[in-house]
Amino acid sequence: MPTEDIIDCLLFQDSRTQAIEFDDISNHVGRSDRFIWIELKSPDSQTITRLGEELGLHALALEDAISTHQRPKLEEYEGHVFIATRTVQMWESRLESGETHLFVGSNFVVAIRHDHGSAYTRVVDRLQRRPAGIKVGTPYALYLVLDLIVDQFRPVIESMQDRFQSLESELMSGAEQGRNTLERLYAMKRDLTVLRDVAEPMQDITQDLIRLHPALSTRELKAYYRDIHDHAVRVSAAIDRLRMSTSDAMQFHLATLSVKQNESVQKLAGWGALLALPTVVFSLYGMNFEIMPELEWPWAYPALLLATGAAVVVLYRRLKRRGWI
Repeated sequence: MPTEDIIDCLLFQDSRTQAIEFDDISNHVGRSDRFIWIELKSPDSQTITRLGEELGLHALALEDAISTHQRPKLEEYEGHVFIATRTVQMWESRLESGETHLFVGSNFVVAIRHDHGSAYTRVVDRLQRRPAGIKVGTPYALYLVLDLIVDQFRPVIESMQDRFQSLESELMSGAEQGRNTLERLYAMKRDLTVLRDVAEPMQDITQDLIRLHPALSTRELKAYYRDIHDHAVRVSAAIDRLRMSTSDAMQFHLATLSVKQNESVQKLAGWGALLALPTVVFSLYGMNFEIMPELEWPWAYPALLLATGAAVVVLYRRLKRRGWI
């Protein structure tokens, strides 16, 4: 069986932690004095099948666990619970989304990651350094996994807020902006949509755990699960505010472009009016008239030029005052 997709397979017993073989898992399942933590990364069907045999997992849950693009959900089967969650984090300066599928039993938690992010090593560290009065077991391990998933939202939100402030500063600076700025705003709104689809289902999952699964959200841990729910709610509210601000920025950008376009059209119309006045006057003298004033009036041409120039100056000042040129 492939081993590269097995990140951790640990047994917690009597304040001791030891690695165990994958094929020995069934020897410890169902024993209340022991707890099994397993982490897998993008396992193949052979590993999932073997996992199901060792833990006695339902076939439908195993089918969901091996495939990505699962709808976030919490499903209860005989002897265990299956939870599908979505994850998101900043990975190499870009938004990286993934999935984590959890099998939760009486004395085991299996975390199956489908992403390129960091492993759940923090969960193992906190299991080994648990607070006083907290027992190493399924409820606490499940809380640690969900808490880590929600904690990863915070740096993503902060990065999104910095990104929006940078775009907003560019918009308000009055610098030339074009299609590129609109594309960057749209890309940010698309990332916020992905983040919202990740964060919002976490509220339903934690609520279901608190209300319907008291064996997992025990009295000692209920406050911790409520804290996860509160974090998810705050993240969703922050996402909604950013989405609204991004939409407003897009409308502002489009309105700014429209105003600038109107100003350009006004300037063209203003200069066109200035050119039209002398053009109309002088085009008359391109016609073949038999009687023309300048033949008898020696100051006809200077007077005409002066009158035309004065009319152009008056028109220019009026257009300038109205901001057309």
